[in-house]
Amino acid sequence: MQSVGSEDAYAQLRRCATWIFDLDNTLYPCTIGLFRQMDERMRAYIAAFLGMDEAAAFALQKDYFHTYGTSLRGLMNHHQMDPAPFLADVHDIDLSLLEADVVLEQALRQLSGRKLIFTNATTRHAERVLDRLGIGHHFTGIFDIVAADYRPKPTLAAYHALIDQFGIDPRDAVMVEDMALNLRPAAELGMTTVWVRTLSEHGQMGSDGDHIHHVADDLRDWLQAVTAVTVASGQDTADGSVD
Repeated sequence: MQSVGSEDAYAQLRRCATWIFDLDNTLYPCTIGLFRQMDERMRAYIAAFLGMDEAAAFALQKDYFHTYGTSLRGLMNHHQMDPAPFLADVHDIDLSLLEADVVLEQALRQLSGRKLIFTNATTRHAERVLDRLGIGHHFTGIFDIVAADYRPKPTLAAYHALIDQFGIDPRDAVMVEDMALNLRPAAELGMTTVWVRTLSEHGQMGSDGDHIHHVADDLRDWLQAVTAVTVASGQDTADGSVD
């Protein structure tokens, strides 16, 4: 694991052609609580779908999440759930707590390279979140759970599908993610990895090991540090200028 704030640790990032960002709890702080809304909607949907109380639904939801990477994958495997209505319902949440993030927008603008979203959620949800944050114009593609054929991170097949769809050279790519476990396949494929460290128990699972190359306790601060190094080195920024 690289030390945070070291110029040597940032040097390799100057050459990377593709930046792959997770969405939820990565591009905004997990403390905002959006995932809590999704968690509650998921529990209620499972309870209604399977005719059980919410306590039993919650236990099943978490069991499938830990086993398959998403609760949905377990529900599809064991209960033949149609994913489309489930995904539409779970992501029908209030985004009013999300505000335009000027600092993040500026950091992304300074960051050289193509930028993509890789999420276990849906494209529609990603578009709504990016729009609220005011950063959607920086991303040239979204690879969602549907594009992955409902194979969630950290399933290796999802990463291969992402690479194939966007023509990514893993050795020239960076993956930024709040769930440490999801960075292991990326590192195995040759990507440089950045763990957005949170206090979430799920986020910290799998954080031991050399598959984490950089750590960001605050993504905005970390990106600002990286772009400051890039600009100081005289490398062009994403819009072709050096500020």
